[in-house]
Amino acid sequence: MERICFQLQIKPDCIPEYRERHAAVWPEMVAALKASGWHNYSLFLREDGLLIGYLESEDFTAAQRAMAATDVNARWQAEMGKFFVELDGRPDEGFLRLTEVFHLEDQLAL
Repeated sequence: MERICFQLQIKPDCIPEYRERHAAVWPEMVAALKASGWHNYSLFLREDGLLIGYLESEDFTAAQRAMAATDVNARWQAEMGKFFVELDGRPDEGFLRLTEVFHLEDQLAL
């Protein structure tokens, strides 16, 4: 299982609405994420708008392609784009992927 962590920046004046939107994500969006192979997916938001996402996937490239092919994802990304700072394109294509440098279970296996 691949672990993916990414970073985006939310515009400070958009933080309350961003939180509100994610308190009630469309059921069809949630179902599409699950069906596309996005597992254990979480978003973490700092008060200044720093957004960190984490998920696990058997094949993240395939999971991204599967989501990109859905109508609900196109609609969601179109609505969410306005919340982000300095983003070229859709949020699901413009995040900065972070490099994992430590994983406890990997260390315990040594």
